[in-house]
Amino acid sequence: MNQFKFQFCVIILGMMMLVSCSQGNQKTLENPKEMVGLVEDVLTKEEQDALTPDMVIQSLKEGNERFMRNDLTARDHSSQVRESVRAQYPKAIVLSCVDSRVPVEDVFDRGIGDVFVARVAGNFVNEDILGSMEFACKVSGSKLIMVMGHEHCGAIKSAIDDVKLGNITAMLSKIKPAVDMVLYDGDRSSKNQEFVHQVSESNVRNTINEIRKNSPILKEMEENGEIRIVGALYDMDNGKVNILD
Repeated sequence: MNQFKFQFCVIILGMMMLVSCSQGNQKTLENPKEMVGLVEDVLTKEEQDALTPDMVIQSLKEGNERFMRNDLTARDHSSQVRESVRAQYPKAIVLSCVDSRVPVEDVFDRGIGDVFVARVAGNFVNEDILGSMEFACKVSGSKLIMVMGHEHCGAIKSAIDDVKLGNITAMLSKIKPAVDMVLYDGDRSSKNQEFVHQVSESNVRNTINEIRKNSPILKEMEENGEIRIVGALYDMDNGKVNILD
């Protein structure tokens, strides 16, 4: 009986120690301020005003380099949520494809309040996205518009192969002009990776032209040096964002 009581006490003591350790670990996790180098601030209007378009491009390049090194900035998202409630002053607006393999904020190592992100399959523009860009730049002060396509894009491949399916058909019609713009004598199908790459780049450039053509506000801001409109391609093979000339 004494041996049974002893074993029972040992079990109870062990359970108490496990609970204590668990509570200690939980307390540590719930207090993010204990993490070294944690970023809590969000961009202010003064900081946004001091930026130039070229500075924003360089910032995004540096963030992408950190992403590729798996060295993302540690952020206190709860604190940033609270600080950004009353206003926002993002550096840029990025138009990206909806592809789940292209996490825009992570790709550029950005946090809450850093960038606007617009997403649509095939990263083309329409009236709604143009309005969003005008809001981002003219109203909220962003200094850069980046149109970012990506390699292995399903929307690009579908446009190349003239896919017909529900509302996807109308959506792909926005991308098809970029297919026709590519002068290519080889295999013009989605099986040809080189052709898909060229169409992806053509689509980015065509989207930029559409922005300038259909938004006098953004075109004037670019001409005045208030913003820049640039294109980029995200390489899924290595995580690098290549800025187009």
